[in-house]
Amino acid sequence: MASVNLVYNTLVDLVNKDQQGFVTPTTFNNFAALAQTKIFNRLFDNVKDAHRNRRASFDPGRDKSLFKRINEDLSSFSRNATIERSGGVFPKPDNMARIISATTFGSIVLGQSTRTPIEMLYDEDKIERILRSNISSPTESFPIALVSQDIEVFPQTINRIQLRYYKVPGGINVTNGTEVGAPSLSVIEGPAGVVFNPLQSADFELPDHYTAALVMEIAELIGINLRDQVVQQFAGTDQVLDSQQQSF
Repeated sequence: MASVNLVYNTLVDLVNKDQQGFVTPTTFNNFAALAQTKIFNRLFDNVKDAHRNRRASFDPGRDKSLFKRINEDLSSFSRNATIERSGGVFPKPDNMARIISATTFGSIVLGQSTRTPIEMLYDEDKIERILRSNISSPTESFPIALVSQDIEVFPQTINRIQLRYYKVPGGINVTNGTEVGAPSLSVIEGPAGVVFNPLQSADFELPDHYTAALVMEIAELIGINLRDQVVQQFAGTDQVLDSQQQSF
């Protein structure tokens, strides 16, 4: 995972280059989660671009495949949950960012899964037309779901589902590797001055090769906050170059 200490120290060096500003741990923590979320959301756009390159035979394939690398990065956020019907609906997991897929709750019989894929719909008008139809009305063999504030699954005889989804990015405790709410930096006063406190810190959940992207993203936010045009320009230029490199 991307080191919160490394990202912070790099930002301090960047912002303090002319002794015109200082990034406190509190300021850093305020921007760290937002920067990670922006990069996480950008990955989905990158998947679309990589898929187009793949269809156009521009993707080199195998370990050099951009499509493969981005999906591997997203896979660390993939989670699976068993959800039971409550109040007529299936509540979304609290940490859910995006749905990947859903199936009815089944089992493995003779090496074959008895789960049935559920078609996920987001258009209320469309699902109303389906429910009123005598031909396309959902059955346990062909279930559908309306995704809104909660998840409504039809037919209503289905009481348990398996949901695969991407979780909201958070942080990873530096000392024990457990998931926490958000990346955060903690420091303590030591004999040599202010030092990094790993016991109270949490690394980013993005892989470590996103360290540079996190530095640039937070630098842009801090540059706006400090009204430091040099920092903003540096961060913006680097992000443009990184975007151009990913397009090849």
